[in-house]
Amino acid sequence: MIMTNATAPATAPARTPRINFAKAAPAAFKALIGFDAAAREGLDPALVELVQIRASQLNGCAYCLHLHTSDARKAGESEERLHMVAVWQDAAHFFTEQEQAALALTEAVTLIGRAGLPDDVYARAAAQFTEEELARLLALVLTINTWNRIALSTAKVPGTDERAAH
Repeated sequence: MIMTNATAPATAPARTPRINFAKAAPAAFKALIGFDAAAREGLDPALVELVQIRASQLNGCAYCLHLHTSDARKAGESEERLHMVAVWQDAAHFFTEQEQAALALTEAVTLIGRAGLPDDVYARAAAQFTEEELARLLALVLTINTWNRIALSTAKVPGTDERAAH
């Protein structure tokens, strides 16, 4: 396909450096790291990455999407499943019932302002997870949404990983 200037994709503008959240608000940053760690505790690491990938897709957070797809690959996740996360409802056979319930919950909570958390979505997740797991899953969705908002607000550059620096 030949693209003319009228149809060529726009080049993303250079990002202007913004506040370093970790340095400017170290107590808040440290608290969020603790909340994130507590949320993950006892959850399947593959499930954790799928949830973080889906929320990052919905929020348009390229920085977090890059981190979590890279982490998922390192943990052994297949390229095939990673490609299907964005369309998981149409490719449900790639995911377990538990993963599907977690992805549905992730979408509902991430987009909660649109329709709240529908009872059927909550019930589906509650049927797949213990009460403790469900609480941690909700906490995980809350933390990735917070991380996404921090990365987007502070113009984090996709392809970099600043986690080791903190």
